[in-house]
Amino acid sequence: MLRLLHTADVHLGARHADLGDAAAAHRERQFAAFRASVDLAFAEKVDIVLIAGDLFDSNTQPKRSVERVAAELTRLVDARIRTVIIPGTHDCYDRSSIYRAYDLEAMSGSGEDDDLVTVLTPDRPSVHLAACDVEVHAVVFPTKRAPHSPLRDLKVASSDSGATWHIGMVHGSIAIPDKTDRDEVVVTKEEIAATGLDYLALGHWHSAQKGKARSTTYAYSGAPEPVAVNQGGAGNVLLVELEVQGGERYVRVEERQVGRTRFEKVDIDGAKLGSQPELAKAISAKADPDLILEVRITGVRPDELDVRTQEVEESLKGSFLRLRVRDVSMPALSQGNLPSPDTIVGAFIRDVEAKVAELEADPADAPATEAAELRDVLRLGRLLLSGNEVTL
Repeated sequence: MLRLLHTADVHLGARHADLGDAAAAHRERQFAAFRASVDLAFAEKVDIVLIAGDLFDSNTQPKRSVERVAAELTRLVDARIRTVIIPGTHDCYDRSSIYRAYDLEAMSGSGEDDDLVTVLTPDRPSVHLAACDVEVHAVVFPTKRAPHSPLRDLKVASSDSGATWHIGMVHGSIAIPDKTDRDEVVVTKEEIAATGLDYLALGHWHSAQKGKARSTTYAYSGAPEPVAVNQGGAGNVLLVELEVQGGERYVRVEERQVGRTRFEKVDIDGAKLGSQPELAKAISAKADPDLILEVRITGVRPDELDVRTQEVEESLKGSFLRLRVRDVSMPALSQGNLPSPDTIVGAFIRDVEAKVAELEADPADAPATEAAELRDVLRLGRLLLSGNEVTL
């Protein structure tokens, strides 16, 4: 049996402009996920670790960051676990490549006479790991945008290594009409099927996915930690087992969590809220520095409930990795007997409610926001005309 740990899209050194003050903490969280992946490689006694591109978020990284990565790879070297790395689209193998600037193999303690750490490049498209009876293939380009599919000419039948297993590595998208046309690297399922590979380790998509094209099993490991706050499918690496039983070849792929970031969506009924402090208290009960929380205020809210979502987010931002509060609730229409239409209040309510009813009766002809805005006009008008003080 051959055991692999497949990861990709670690994106070490990402700036995370969308996280503000939490950006530095999330960079550390990403490195912790990389270290957890190495720990898992030990725990599961894998033979090879595959890093299918975008280990680094860019080719501009401080030396200290590269040294931290090398220290983790050294742990694998010391345990005689092989590591194979390919550049991605963020750390691509162009003239400024981080893999040209630093000899990651030597920094990790891998020497010229061993195959413990291998960075595949345009000049080295494959490596035969004899101790594992496997050949790892990858077509790497010296530019970010591939001139053609990296699988175009890759055929296991043309290999003369004699290895039992053939593994491929690609950092790019599987072709989806009208969606991947502008991606830098694109392969098709037909090309995957034609390779004859046992397993294709993919990077570039940040959520774990797997499939099969003829005899080739392929999978995206996803990012071990989310690179963006909307990537709920991230947080895993893949454990891959390849085995021959009764003359049949089997490939098993299993997701394992290494990331700490969690995602949660919560709906809160506006009709049950008494005040903004009450909302803040309900949200703070979920406080977790590893949680990306999205809160929606829904339903029909009372006139007296005035919620400023930005104030709530600002007051609680230190309690979460990221907090977003959205108010999609609607003010109620008038209840009970209306004042006489001859009064200002009565005329106002009737005019606005008639317009709201018209808009909501045929939403296809009017933006939903227009009806919602008129409901809010109705709420504020009722408060003002009833003598209440309103702060805009």
